[in-house]
Amino acid sequence: MMTPDQRQAAADAILTAERSRQTCVQPSKTWPEMEIEDAYDIQARWAQARIAAGARIIGRKIGLTSRAMQMASKMTEPDYGVMLDDALFKDGARIAAGTFIKPRLETELAFVMGDDLKGAGCQMHDVMRATEFVSPALEIIDYRTEVPRAITDTIADNAAFGAIVLGGRIVRPFDIDVRWVGATLSKNGVIEESGVSAAIMGHPAAGIAWLVNKLAPLGDGLKAGDIVLCGSFTRPVDIASGDVIFADYGPLGSIGVSFE
Repeated sequence: MMTPDQRQAAADAILTAERSRQTCVQPSKTWPEMEIEDAYDIQARWAQARIAAGARIIGRKIGLTSRAMQMASKMTEPDYGVMLDDALFKDGARIAAGTFIKPRLETELAFVMGDDLKGAGCQMHDVMRATEFVSPALEIIDYRTEVPRAITDTIADNAAFGAIVLGGRIVRPFDIDVRWVGATLSKNGVIEESGVSAAIMGHPAAGIAWLVNKLAPLGDGLKAGDIVLCGSFTRPVDIASGDVIFADYGPLGSIGVSFE
């Protein structure tokens, strides 16, 4: 375990890396005794600093929802981070690529909560009942630390969250079968990836139920209005200045963004 001062030093290093657009040394390399509990505390300290500077939490993101990614990270469960209002973009946005260090992009679904949801024993049907809307979304992931990264480094780095892009057609959760939302992801006119939302733990709501149960011992949970990214169902695609991205969700519409 790390000391409180070590945790704060790690959070400060990630903040500096974010602001300077220069990666920092992996916390797990500086403090080999670092554990998962340390990582989430570092993440919370980073978030508190961003909030103190004027940012506002708009929801949560869930990562490592596929078995392949868990095995690659030597994890047996997903991880999570927070999303801030200054990292929210809309369909058609022109995004400065220099905002990020080495950005990659994934197709996801965003659940918008209609009711508060907290407490142990949360199930998928609880998530569906508490969700007001489901929307196509893109997540931009970014690393503020050097690689290779241990899972503790990724968690401390806010689960690699960079930004979220919302667009497409907003639907109510029971108006479609959310397991079978498909999407293709194109970069500069070439389809790079495709997938279906059932790849997210068998059901996109499964990851959100996991998150609610994970937050329960901390006395935390989801609030009405929160946006929750439930995990990617395509491989991340590298993006750079000049790239044009188009994600086609079929009946749920599309999202287009460009990077400059």
